[in-house]
Amino acid sequence: MSGLTVTYFSLCSSVALVSAFGTVASRTPIRAALCLLAHILSLAGLYLSLHAHLLAAMQLIVYAGAVVVLFVFVIMLIGPTEEPKGPIAKGGAARVLSICLMLGVVMSIAAGVGGVMPDAPVIEGCADGVVECSQFGGVRGVANVLYRDAAVPFELVSILLLVAIVGAIAVARGRTLGERKRLKALRERELATGVAASSGQ
Repeated sequence: MSGLTVTYFSLCSSVALVSAFGTVASRTPIRAALCLLAHILSLAGLYLSLHAHLLAAMQLIVYAGAVVVLFVFVIMLIGPTEEPKGPIAKGGAARVLSICLMLGVVMSIAAGVGGVMPDAPVIEGCADGVVECSQFGGVRGVANVLYRDAAVPFELVSILLLVAIVGAIAVARGRTLGERKRLKALRERELATGVAASSGQ
């Protein structure tokens, strides 16, 4: 690899690490969303360094253009409140334990793959006159890997997302029913209080 390639990869990977940490460490949700956007852009840059142009375009279109915008809309609807500052109260031991476990996993993965230096693969492009072939990072290459070699994990991920959607709907519906019951009880109480006040007069 040339010096410019190493510099580009180092820049993208550094931005990816810093933005990932900022996403989980930011107290303000809107700052976390902006850090997530920077992380997605840096991942697209890493895909470009691997000559995976289709994956880089999908990363920008789907995640940066849709998911982050959806996150920002939800944050604006809920309200970009900031987490209150102060000493760690409840769950302090759980937070420290989770940070230690995360650092342990990261260090074990880094130690496992740190000494592995595989040979750089030869990435061949399409032949002259061929619009699309099974090249690395192309439409047909990604489709072959995703829908033929990894068909079962792809379906399992879709089922997992379906379960998450159903669970989110159930939780939102439960909260809605609870709010309706609470408002109904409040109205009945106000009505009873008004009737008692009018009868007392």
